[in-house]
Amino acid sequence: MTALDLCTAWPVPTAAGAVMQGGSVVSSHGDVDATFRLASLSKPMTAWAALVAVEEGIIDLDAVIDERFAGQSGCTLRHLLSHAGGYGFMGTEPIAAPERTRTYSNGGVELAAAWVESCAEMPFAEYLSLAVFEPLGMTSAELIGSPAYGVWAAVDDVVRFLAEARAPRLLASNTADETVRVQFPALGGTVPGVGRYDRCPWGLGFEIRGDKSPHWTGTRNDPATYGHFGGAGTMMWTDPAADVSLVALTDRPFDQWSGDALRLWPELSDAVLDEFAITESVN
Repeated sequence: MTALDLCTAWPVPTAAGAVMQGGSVVSSHGDVDATFRLASLSKPMTAWAALVAVEEGIIDLDAVIDERFAGQSGCTLRHLLSHAGGYGFMGTEPIAAPERTRTYSNGGVELAAAWVESCAEMPFAEYLSLAVFEPLGMTSAELIGSPAYGVWAAVDDVVRFLAEARAPRLLASNTADETVRVQFPALGGTVPGVGRYDRCPWGLGFEIRGDKSPHWTGTRNDPATYGHFGGAGTMMWTDPAADVSLVALTDRPFDQWSGDALRLWPELSDAVLDEFAITESVN
């Protein structure tokens, strides 16, 4: 029995998953070629495409976005990609000034993608495909609808994305490092469906575990663990200290089994770390 066998007991119609270690898949479960709606796992992919646009000189990470576009003054792409822009869960009307709180926002991510689209003069779905999906060989991946939660993809392609985040080819290393560095570290906020935290660390697109408790990752995950979970009953993380990544996709919405998911996801995460984490030998 492997850690991923725990997925067989989950209260979902379909589950598929994979574990990556050292850049290679070392365990898998279910149909890793079947496509699932990723929901908010889309956000780091959207952020990655936005940062490609930054490196191409199309947009600037820290330039203030036109007030007529952002609906307020002082908002930057960095704010939008780290949920620090002051937008509500849905919609692009600001509810607070930038950098005041970590307000988890689909609307803010949608605004970031729309800004890329406007500056690139190309539909964002096309830009995402050309900038991220095609070069990484993510052949099943497709954005259908919102860039905050509308990507569909198979486990194998989510693994390809996490491999890029671990060892970037599409971004310079200093740019990629920003995605997993805590942005505006003093900000508190809420991880929807999980809890509110006095300090709620986030990178650019990726959630960073920090010392959040309770949390949807494992009790053994390092504070530097980064990833995301989605409202479609999906999750992914990379623990750089353990050199392990986990992807688990399902087709049952999170809110229909959230109590179980918040127990079963940490259980799986701990089991994966028990089985695959690299530990230093003791002489």
